[in-house]
Order: sequence, then C-alpha cells, then structure tokens
Amino acid sequence: MSRSRLPRPTRGSRLRLRDGDLGNALGLSAADPGSKPHSEPESGARKWLLTGVRYVLPVVVTICGLAIMALGSETDLEGGASIVSAGLAIYFLNWLYRIGVSGDRERDTEEAARDYFAQHGRWPS
Repeated sequence: MSRSRLPRPTRGSRLRLRDGDLGNALGLSAADPGSKPHSEPESGARKWLLTGVRYVLPVVVTICGLAIMALGSETDLEGGASIVSAGLAIYFLNWLYRIGVSGDRERDTEEAARDYFAQHGRWPS
C-alpha cells in the first residue's frame, strides 16, 4: 500500500507551486487527514470592516488631529499633534500586524515543503 497523499495521476510528476500553497498543489483538502483547513473566503462585510480599520480609521483620526491643530488655539497644537500621532500609530500597527501574518504563511508553506521533501525525497518545485 502506498503512503503517498498525492492523488494517483500526479504521483511522480513535477509539482508546481502557485501562490505558495503547497497543500493546494498536493491536492489536499480540509477533509484529508493531516491537512490544515483552508481559510474561508472573506465576506463583503468583513472586507469592509478590515478596510475601515486598516485605512479609514487612521485617516479619520489623523484628519481630526489636523483640524484641531488648524482651528484651535496655541495650546491645542499639542493635543492635535498627539491625535495625529495616534492616527499614524494605528496605521503602522496594522501594517506591522500584516507583515507578521505574512511571515506565518511563509513559514507554513516552508514547513509543508519540508514535510513533502521528507516523504518523497525531492523538493517541490
């Protein structure tokens, strides 16, 4: 009995990675034992929420800080500057989070490729 998790027609053929998804290239689905479940496609409401938190919220906070600085008195300059810096901090924290998540995806792809190499003796191409 063969221990390969590849479907029969693709055994021995060259493996091509598209979009860095080794599980998809191997033909694994969430129903296969030992495979990781794929993430659900994002719904429209979730996309809007992510866009709002990533881009709209920092822009609105920064614009409010600039408005306070422009329309306020001399003492409002410090408060407006701190609000502007809060808006920029929101944006950069979102950016850092996205960088961290993309690193996790790359590690998962590398781990799947190493598992494939250990099982089949060749690196997936």
